[in-house]
Amino acid sequence: MRIDIYSDVVCPWCWIGKHRFQQGVQLLGADAPELEIHWQPFQLDPDADATPVPLREAYVRKFGGAERTEQILGQTQTAARAEGLPMDFSQGQVRVTTLPAHRLLWLAGQHGVQEAVGEALFRAHFEHGQNLADPAVLVEAGAAGGLAADEIQQMLAGDRGLAEVEAGLAQAHALGISSVPTFVIDGRWAVSGAQPPEAFANALRQIAAEQAPGQSAEGAPDGGDDACGADGCKV
Repeated sequence: MRIDIYSDVVCPWCWIGKHRFQQGVQLLGADAPELEIHWQPFQLDPDADATPVPLREAYVRKFGGAERTEQILGQTQTAARAEGLPMDFSQGQVRVTTLPAHRLLWLAGQHGVQEAVGEALFRAHFEHGQNLADPAVLVEAGAAGGLAADEIQQMLAGDRGLAEVEAGLAQAHALGISSVPTFVIDGRWAVSGAQPPEAFANALRQIAAEQAPGQSAEGAPDGGDDACGADGCKV
């Protein structure tokens, strides 16, 4: 079963959703289908560039005020910590383009280490407040996930992976994906948002049953409030 996970590395619900999905798979135990997982690019803020802007400052403009910004950050941080994730918005996070980080994830996909590199990128941003457009940060995250530092440096110095990432972004648009995380299963079903682990488990179980000869299943859930889009994150 192929799972294409559309996400952005600065999307808090994508990090939460990643862990809830993994928990959902674990709930299936021996009944879990064999999964082929691919992380696909999505940009919450495609207009951002490599110039760092304090995240709170960017959010105040986006959400219309400091009070609303603090509410969103506080509620999202609480939700992450309830999942055991050390999200900390006091670490000086910045708004920057995530295109280089998606290129790093593409490279990780060539070596079969997307999960580990993706986790390192999430932690760099949400736990440590590091700039994900900084080549040194990307090299460190990639190396933590199992990539060779010199290969990462060579990729970032050129345009390797850029066409593939741009094609992935175009594919997300063509599929009508407007918020992340979105889990596309075998190109036929979509589960959006950081659903509870039980919802992911049920979706995978239902889809596996539908694929089995002589079996039928109800449709997988396709909506969730715990997601982020161009207009912000639902909380």
